[in-house]
Amino acid sequence: MVPDPTFEVKVTGESGNALVVGLSHFGMAGLSAVDYLVRHTNAEQIGHILPDEFPAIAPFQNGEPRHHTRLYHLADADITVLVGELFVPVWAAHEFTEAIMEWVDAESIEEIAVLHGVPYPHGPDEHDVFHVSTPAYRTRRLAETEIQPLGGGLLDGVAGEIVTRSLDDRAPPAGVYVTPAHPPGPDLDAAILLLDALQDLYDISIDEAELKQRSEELKQYYTELSERLQSISEAEQPFGSREYPDDRMFM
Repeated sequence: MVPDPTFEVKVTGESGNALVVGLSHFGMAGLSAVDYLVRHTNAEQIGHILPDEFPAIAPFQNGEPRHHTRLYHLADADITVLVGELFVPVWAAHEFTEAIMEWVDAESIEEIAVLHGVPYPHGPDEHDVFHVSTPAYRTRRLAETEIQPLGGGLLDGVAGEIVTRSLDDRAPPAGVYVTPAHPPGPDLDAAILLLDALQDLYDISIDEAELKQRSEELKQYYTELSERLQSISEAEQPFGSREYPDDRMFM
C-alpha cells in the first residue's frame, strides 16, 4: 500500500497579492509559461515545496540542481508565481493543494490564477485562451476582458481542487486559464497564448522573442521528424503510404 503523500511549503520571502500557478501537465504549456516569466522578469525566489512519501525529482541546469517546485515573487506586479516541474498525479492533488492552501491562508494572497494547457479536441480556429472561474474571480478580474468561458467539461487534479475549494470559500477567488495543448513535447505556442493573456490581466510586460524563436525551432524539429517517419513508412510499405498531419493537435 502506498503511503499518503504530504507536502510542505517552505517560504522565507514576501509574497504578492495574487498567486499564479503553472504545473507540469500534458503539453507543458502552463509550466513553460511561468518558467519563462520568472526567468525574464525581476523575479526573486522566495521558497519551494517539499514532498514526503512521494517520489521527487531533481531538475538541473549546467550541472546545478534546483528544487522541482519553486515560489517566486514578482515585485513589479505584486504577484507570486508557482513553478511546478514535479508532475502531481490526480491521486496526490488533494494533499498538494492542501499544503498550498495552508500557506495561502497565512499570506495576503487575494486570488489564484492557474495556467492550464489541456490536450482536448478542438478546431484550427480554436487556438485561444478560455477561462473557468469562480464568480468572485470573474467579477474582479475578467469583467472587462474578452477572454471567453470554456464551454463545458471538468477540471481534475490540482486545478480542480483549487476551483472546488474556492467555490466553498476555502480558497481565494480562483480562475483557470485553459488553452489547447499539443503533445508530444512542450507546446510553446500554447505557452505564448497563456503569457499573452497573463500580461493583459496582470499588467506585466515581457519580451517573448526568445520563446517564439524556441517555438519555431521546436516545430521545425517535429516537422523533420514527421518527414523522416513518413519516409521510413513509405520504404516499409511500398504499396501504400501513411499520411502525417502538419498540425500536432491531431497527433
